[in-house]
Amino acid sequence: MRVLAIDSSGLTASAAIVEEDQTIVEYTTNFKKTHSQTLLPMIDEMTRMVDIDLASIDAIAISGGPGSFTGLRIGSATAKGLGLALDKPLIHVPTLEAMAYSIYGCEDIICPIMDARRSQVYTGLYTFVPKKEERETLFDERSFQIMRVQMAVSVEELIRHLNVYRRRVVFLGDGVPIYREMLEKGLKVPYAFAPPFANRQRAAAVGALGIRYYRQGKFETAAEHKPEYLRVSQAERERARREKDAVPQVRRMVREDGAAVAEMEHQLFSDAWSEKSVLETLEQEKTICLLAEKAGRTAGYLLAYTAADEAEIARVAVVKELQRQGVARALLAELESICRTGGIRKILLDVRCSNSSARALYERAGYREDGIRQRFYENPQEDAILMSRDVTDWKIPHSDGSGSH
Repeated sequence: MRVLAIDSSGLTASAAIVEEDQTIVEYTTNFKKTHSQTLLPMIDEMTRMVDIDLASIDAIAISGGPGSFTGLRIGSATAKGLGLALDKPLIHVPTLEAMAYSIYGCEDIICPIMDARRSQVYTGLYTFVPKKEERETLFDERSFQIMRVQMAVSVEELIRHLNVYRRRVVFLGDGVPIYREMLEKGLKVPYAFAPPFANRQRAAAVGALGIRYYRQGKFETAAEHKPEYLRVSQAERERARREKDAVPQVRRMVREDGAAVAEMEHQLFSDAWSEKSVLETLEQEKTICLLAEKAGRTAGYLLAYTAADEAEIARVAVVKELQRQGVARALLAELESICRTGGIRKILLDVRCSNSSARALYERAGYREDGIRQRFYENPQEDAILMSRDVTDWKIPHSDGSGSH
């Protein structure tokens, strides 16, 4: 079996062509150039050097993370593009497993550490154990064992884990020079650091372990592959903080909002409305259709029908990651304002019996149960709790529930 292997999970960029019994060619650089500048030229140089057509490979092994968010995305895009072009499967090899596998046969605890910033590391614990039924002198008679799967932890927590094992530890990875002093001060077990030829990512190790995983049926299509980040990026964390701090803004819904609302419907409800149904509701004269935005993002919506001096809420929902952040409260407050101005005195709604968070939200807002409508909901079948509240004395609560029913 012949595999093209790629690793761009850290500062090191590495590519290799590996077979079951040999590494044909490997190209590794540890220099401050973006992987978008290096990976494809490296692969092109390798294939020309050994006169190999990429069409002859059987699969592409990709170091799938964790690691640098940018590096992983570049490696993933490169592997996916080649996989689609060549119609070859991808083998997702966890980065830290491949790093540990490069110290083949070591029976100490192998602990790769990659700097994850903010005094944290990406790490895992691995070792090799002899196969009991065979002699221990042959190369292929060591079994790779995962003691702790990949994780993002503080260096202090990692040290506590290692001290509990009371076994010698071998460290490798770009986190070693950054946290070496902390490790040396905190460890109460014997330890060592891998030599330079084995202390960073190597595509040959990704390929060798990838072949083993392929034989175990662990492969996927190029379209299916996704990197494993272990935690969200700094940009995503900052966006989440901005969204949490932002004040929800509510406005009247327009036709252009139909697709976004229909998408939320399918994410939140088993009896989701189609975009056509949402637009038909919007176009009706006696409806109140509201959309909430938070930090420039669509956050939730409310659909209500009016008749005489009553309004009935048909839908109120908030995207999952923005629930309990005041969105539902803002939607209800705007509905109250519109109802007061329009001479509507009473608001009605029904909610699934099992939707405890939505029921709690309405109860805090002053809604009271009027009765039960048996087997009202489908998919799954469930009773509906009927609730109502007079607009004239309605007060919006200071805390928010899930905002969906």
